[in-house]
Amino acid sequence: MTQELRRTLGVFDAVVVGLGAMLGAGVFVALGPAAGAAGSGLLWGLAVAALVAYCNAMSSARLAVDYPASGGTYVYGRERLGPFWGWLAGWAFVVGKTASCAAMALTVGAYVWPGQAHAVAVGAVVVLTAVNYGGVQKSAALTRVIVAVVLGVLAAVVVVSLGSDAADAGRLGLGLGTEAGSEAGSASAHGVLQAAGLLFFAFAGYARITTLGEEVRDPARTIPRAVPLALGLVLAVYACVAVAVLSVLGAGELGRSAAPLADAVRAAGASWLVPVVRVGAAAAALGALLALILGISRTTLAMARDGHLPRALAAVHPRFRVPHRAELAVGAVVAVLAAVADVRGAIGFSSFGVLAYYAIANVSAWTVGSVGSPRVRIRAAVGLAGCVVLAFALPVPSVVTGAAVLLLGAALYAARRR
Repeated sequence: MTQELRRTLGVFDAVVVGLGAMLGAGVFVALGPAAGAAGSGLLWGLAVAALVAYCNAMSSARLAVDYPASGGTYVYGRERLGPFWGWLAGWAFVVGKTASCAAMALTVGAYVWPGQAHAVAVGAVVVLTAVNYGGVQKSAALTRVIVAVVLGVLAAVVVVSLGSDAADAGRLGLGLGTEAGSEAGSASAHGVLQAAGLLFFAFAGYARITTLGEEVRDPARTIPRAVPLALGLVLAVYACVAVAVLSVLGAGELGRSAAPLADAVRAAGASWLVPVVRVGAAAAALGALLALILGISRTTLAMARDGHLPRALAAVHPRFRVPHRAELAVGAVVAVLAAVADVRGAIGFSSFGVLAYYAIANVSAWTVGSVGSPRVRIRAAVGLAGCVVLAFALPVPSVVTGAAVLLLGAALYAARRR
């Protein structure tokens, strides 16, 4: 069997894949915890998250030009920093994002059929794995439909919220106080950073574009265009949604909400829109799950090629030109997790791990900057600093668990070397 994937994705499809990954279920639930941390500084937290995401995205895009292969930061770390750093990045991504896959699948189940969430989650994983098996073009086509549905729902939420009598621009106060998430909505600098850490992962889906580098046409041209375009579009959407929801609910009520978009349209007097929001959340979770399976399977493929995972997983289907064994393995693991465990509240380590993943990407980009534009190094430095600050601004349990997962990965690498 050939081990080469087929280059079929252009700029539009690459942007759509990025949008599908970033417009995940996070936008339907993450605003609440972020407002609880930042209070009236929620929009500042969104801005900080966007800045760090932009620097990380441009570092990844720059590296993808030189290394247009599947695997993303696993490949960049291996080539620029050495095998250990590549392994650590791949380990953080595969382990953390596999748990995220199960969480997204369970989110689909919770919205579609709450009484049978696990069964629906397993069914969603099976269907999306089958779609991915049929080729990346089929995945991109389904993602187009999902993105259109999610954007339509978010647009309805924004229009209804801002057009209602409940909207009050005074609730958008951006002042920094001393108590994060207080009833008055004041925020501290630490609260803003913690909110940025929570919101950062709403943007992290741009990595799917670089992870699919081996399936993109003319990667030197396509990836540097697709990454900032997808990121900019998502930032505009998130900013509009955050302003709309914050203006209706206020920082205090938003911080206590488990379903902020549904609560916002209800407060705006449009209860009829709540079922539509539920449909949008389920579609968003499906889009994120589809992109996650794509990204994990490609990183698994790259690690299997190097012998860090069983080499059988490096096989590429001769007809569909996808890493079919890696996709089936990832789908099987995620389906089992979704069937037997509720991991939605147990993936705090994923946040820490993904920031470690991008920290390695930025250090890798710094080494490229020594022979390229100074802007590459500036973005890499800002991105690295942002990753470190946001990682340690996360809740203590997430930091401890995430560090433990990284140490386990380092121990496995050392054991394998021996």
